[in-house]
Amino acid sequence: MIAMTLAEIARAVGGELIGGAQATDVAEPGDLVVDGSVETDSRLVRPGSVFFALPGEVTDGRHFVPAATEAGAALVITPERVETTAPQIVVADGYAALAALAHDVVARVRASTADRVDDAGNPAPLRVVGITGSNGKTSTKNMLRTILEQQGATIAPQGSFNNHVGAPISMLRITDDTRFLVVEMGASGVGHIAKLVSIAEPDVGVVLKVGLAHAGEFGGIEATQRAKSEMVTDLPATATALLNVDDDRVASMRDLTVAHVVGFGTSAEADYRISGIETDRSGTRFTLAAPPVRPGGDRPTDATLSGGPEQVDVRLAILGEHHAMNASAALTVAHLWGVPLAAGAAALASMTRAERWRMELLQGGPEGVTVINDAYNASPDSTAAALRTLAQIVRPGERTVAVLGEMAELGEFSTEEHDRIGRLVVRLGIGQLVVVGRGAMAIHQAATLEGSWDGESVFIEDVDDAVPAVQEMLRPGDVVLVKSSKSAELRFLGDRLGGVTE
Repeated sequence: MIAMTLAEIARAVGGELIGGAQATDVAEPGDLVVDGSVETDSRLVRPGSVFFALPGEVTDGRHFVPAATEAGAALVITPERVETTAPQIVVADGYAALAALAHDVVARVRASTADRVDDAGNPAPLRVVGITGSNGKTSTKNMLRTILEQQGATIAPQGSFNNHVGAPISMLRITDDTRFLVVEMGASGVGHIAKLVSIAEPDVGVVLKVGLAHAGEFGGIEATQRAKSEMVTDLPATATALLNVDDDRVASMRDLTVAHVVGFGTSAEADYRISGIETDRSGTRFTLAAPPVRPGGDRPTDATLSGGPEQVDVRLAILGEHHAMNASAALTVAHLWGVPLAAGAAALASMTRAERWRMELLQGGPEGVTVINDAYNASPDSTAAALRTLAQIVRPGERTVAVLGEMAELGEFSTEEHDRIGRLVVRLGIGQLVVVGRGAMAIHQAATLEGSWDGESVFIEDVDDAVPAVQEMLRPGDVVLVKSSKSAELRFLGDRLGGVTE
């Protein structure tokens, strides 16, 4: 975090500062300066850190204040006064305080870098992008970080830190040297993304897709669309809304924003147009045509948009044609900020995977067996995309095997969507289906009804039983997809099948 006095932090979060024994070496406790990391997990606290003692679903952060203090926390922010030798700021709401501090820090860095220029004399203020969508957020975030890191200091969350805690924590990692801040914005209900947008105030807001992921929590696809549209509804006219125009629900968001709208996708309406998508076991290839961008990274004006396309062939060592959309979104954001498409594509070519357990190609297991471990999470759209990829990359003489677990958080759509996936497995000609867990049984039932009745679909209720069962049925030349919603057991099944021991 940037250096701030305790008094400045107290004002930012609207709390009461109470000096501790650690603050006795300054005339006033409020004059003490902190610039360490901001943590909500006491195990991550280091000397100089700020520890937010937040209430959780299982326990309360206040119980861990002694551990945080022992680890060297320079400040504790808490909704109730606690016993600690560290200075503490008592706030009405810990989560609101975290959001307020993140907003204040981003605003301070924006102000301090407003007149900054790069080595070529071009404007180089802090630039902020927010990314949301039912699928692809983390992959797109990682791709954009890979591109921007070659242009300047870039902050982006590790993993999927995209909620009301993880996103502000990521924002608080910026310093006055940061050139780019990439914020992944997830939600489990209406209003969540709007809150994150109000904190970060993105220069570019990206909407990738509106699908059925978390539809059970949102209350249906229409509510999901409303939630995702919050990325662009509050953007100012000086910002850019980057929309996937292949998705009708996303494309319609152009009518909900005063921001400048730029579209990407395969359709003729796309400003940044994707064509020639191909995927095989070596990765994904496509061409992206884009309008030129003025030097300095300003968004395209009407004049530059009409000046003719810049075009690049993109080569990803990442499986799945759906990653062409994610990569194009990342390339477009960078291009809007002045990064040539060729430079962005070269950066993406260095990526060996989008993220751990996301379409991760593993070939270190049984001889002749290839594993695609995509078991970090699963939704109807992402599962269908993974299955299509499995069918596309198989070679003559090889057998495809899909090991599928439950797609969670679908609510009333659960049975229908699991049924749809089971039928898709058969229609794609997948050679062997293994369905794991009672929540996914409808996949097996639908596949059986569709035609997989002679042992081509197997149902296994317990994950522990699935490990030896799948290992027993594998043979040389099999290409195996492992896909499920946040099942650590299936993730590690995929790792074991692929020879990963870490």
